[in-house]
Amino acid sequence: MDAKKTFSFLEDISKNNNREWFQANKSRYDEVKKEFEIFINTMIPEIATFDKDINIKNLSAKDCLFRIYNDIRFSKNKPLYKTNLGVFMAKGGKNSGHAGYYLHIEKNNCFLGGGIYMPPADKLKLIRQEIYYNYKEFSGILSDKNFKKYFHELDEIKMTRIPKEFPKDFIGAEMLKYKSYTMIFPFEEKKLFSPNFRKTILEVFKAMTPLNHFINRTF
Repeated sequence: MDAKKTFSFLEDISKNNNREWFQANKSRYDEVKKEFEIFINTMIPEIATFDKDINIKNLSAKDCLFRIYNDIRFSKNKPLYKTNLGVFMAKGGKNSGHAGYYLHIEKNNCFLGGGIYMPPADKLKLIRQEIYYNYKEFSGILSDKNFKKYFHELDEIKMTRIPKEFPKDFIGAEMLKYKSYTMIFPFEEKKLFSPNFRKTILEVFKAMTPLNHFINRTF
């Protein structure tokens, strides 16, 4: 993946977010997208070496890459096009509803992410139940030195109160308030120009794996 070419395109589309400019520069987008897909398709087998849920026979870049087109059906102010490249590698692909691994590339906003974002109520309830019944294991995952090396805490999208179906005196009550169970590792965009950054991506993703497995076993 040519990081310089990628950031050049993303910076330009952020300044020219309209259909006319995009159509005139679509060949640039197609080239950036193709290179990103190649990168993803080489990354998936490497993730599969430490996550058995990633099936390289049934998962490819096309299952994981988010479209550049924004959904503007319910918003008058949202730009037509995204100003980032995003890929979510999980069992069954980006729309499977499973926890997985996310890479976000954007000018001044690059990060690696993982876990599950805003799951529907039925899945969220199952995750919370799993935490309640296996809190010692869950707490151990979050306090593991390899996890703490990259993540200080879960990304904070929380309720103000513990869900009513759980006892208020539960030792892990705060962990049941989350609406999402995600982790974020921001990085400077210049890192993408480093030949060694691929290794870092895999190390960060590997640190996420125990939490992803904990979440995915609930459904």
